[in-house]
Amino acid sequence: MAPPFTALGLVADEVASAGGRVWIAAQNMSHEGAGAFTGEISAAMLRDAGATWVILGHSERRQLYGETDEVVAKKTGAAMTTGPRPIVCVGETLAERESGATLSVVERQVRAVVALLARQPGFGAIAYEPVWAIGTGKVASPDDAQQVHAAIRALLAKSSEELASVTRILYGGSVKADNAEGLLGQEDIDGALVGGASLDAAGFGKIIEAAQRLATQAEQG
Repeated sequence: MAPPFTALGLVADEVASAGGRVWIAAQNMSHEGAGAFTGEISAAMLRDAGATWVILGHSERRQLYGETDEVVAKKTGAAMTTGPRPIVCVGETLAERESGATLSVVERQVRAVVALLARQPGFGAIAYEPVWAIGTGKVASPDDAQQVHAAIRALLAKSSEELASVTRILYGGSVKADNAEGLLGQEDIDGALVGGASLDAAGFGKIIEAAQRLATQAEQG
């Protein structure tokens, strides 16, 4: 669960009191550990608030606030060093997709952080979120999403087979109850980064049920 900064501590306390395997994530953080950076939120602040994960490089951070691959890499490096554990977002715009640049854009973004993720294989995760599908109701087909996820995993494998096998690669972009199972059933899609659909408790519950159903089937062979 990734609530706003102002609710992190409260949500973390509620989750802890309820028990179960639910982790709290922040939606962003500074790459600076300490110093005179008024308004920034450091990794230590997030840990103190109860966050164990942090979303980095979300498309809105890249598109609206000008975060470059270099900035995202700095934040990823900080997270890999001290925690919270990073979920690094990558994805192409509609113009990039229509020009056939999807894989080159995503691979560029992954290359910026792959060496950092390789420091502790499995500590960080990657989320593929095509910008054109976020909050628009549009969604990549399961086959299209799988193609990009497979390319990401292949790129991780160039660093090490261990990194490729233990890194969770999530899909984000208009994931809903009616498409979750098709997406999550793909070989290289390990989970979902759910945005707007998480605000509908009943629909979000169905996404969780689909994920649980697939996980149970996988365990049973």
